[in-house]
Amino acid sequence: MNLNNIKELVIGDLFAKIPIIQGGMGVRISLSNLAAAVANEGGIGVIATAGIGLEEPDTHTNFLEASIRALRKEIQKAREKTKGILGVNIMGALTNYADMINASIEEKIDIIFSGAGLPLHLPQFLKKDSKTKLVPIVSSARATNIIAKSWTEKYNYPPDAVVVEGPKAGGHLGFKKEQIEDINYVLEKIIPEVVEILKPYEKKYNKLIPVIAAGGIYTGEDIYKYFQLGASGVQMGTRFVATDECDASNAFKQLYIDSEEKDIVIIKSPVGMPGRAINNKFIEAVEDGKKQPFKCPYHCIKTCDYKTTPYCIAFALANAYKGNFKHGFAFAGENAFRVKEVISVKDLMQTLVKEFKEAASVFNGNASGSNA
Repeated sequence: MNLNNIKELVIGDLFAKIPIIQGGMGVRISLSNLAAAVANEGGIGVIATAGIGLEEPDTHTNFLEASIRALRKEIQKAREKTKGILGVNIMGALTNYADMINASIEEKIDIIFSGAGLPLHLPQFLKKDSKTKLVPIVSSARATNIIAKSWTEKYNYPPDAVVVEGPKAGGHLGFKKEQIEDINYVLEKIIPEVVEILKPYEKKYNKLIPVIAAGGIYTGEDIYKYFQLGASGVQMGTRFVATDECDASNAFKQLYIDSEEKDIVIIKSPVGMPGRAINNKFIEAVEDGKKQPFKCPYHCIKTCDYKTTPYCIAFALANAYKGNFKHGFAFAGENAFRVKEVISVKDLMQTLVKEFKEAASVFNGNASGSNA
């Protein structure tokens, strides 16, 4: 075997030729177009479900049905464009969580990724003939163990894989504000801990449970680094925003390109978690107390206290998706300012694989030199 080649990601009976999962990005940033493009290049494409129905005509009066209809539509559209592996990202904090899970399984989605809360009861939604894989998104070895223990004891079902999202990710973070810059919570430390936690479950069930590194991963060299720490794949969101196929508006993509390092900030989200975003006048107005509580048409997130929060995050992110930053803002990973051009998904994937091989070649060259 050529040690410099990138290894495929195996999740049960699914084989991703390139071990890159495109992270689910809401609201409506990663839909069928982006997901299918990534799947066609041998990665795993992911449709984000948060706020997916906000463009449906009846979303204000019939939020639940509008969301399910939009989700089914996007899965079906993606399926028409690819024979590759497709997933959905469903936040545990969604008030319509169960309905979105059921609809995804009925549509025979390949993988459900679920974070923003511990998805302790996710296996209960599977039917006897379900082929959908279940992958929790965690931010610690402790959370991994709680989920794996709960799933195996209640449902005799270990996770099919685990995504470990570190504090450099974009969007909502599974960390307290003071932990984000703490070296004890860096992804490099958490990945080996999660790998160890899963070993007894792998042994008991005689199956591989791949660990997928996420949060701040930007280059093929980064991917190689996490492989050396025990990861079998990576999840990347930010890199896929500035692609031709990304479902966001051109203005959204341009915001990434125009951003500078100082623009990437941590905000307090209405859902009660810190989040990483690109600073703008909307965020500054919120910080200055210039936004007032509002009437909520759908209460889409369980943890959102809409009676006291100064803005609706669903509206803000939906506006950003359309390029209306006067009434919204963009979530982004720590490295978003490094994005300088819009390229195709194909070119991005090829670049990442090339960088991975170069990093592996340097490492293996150094290793053989030191053994000489």
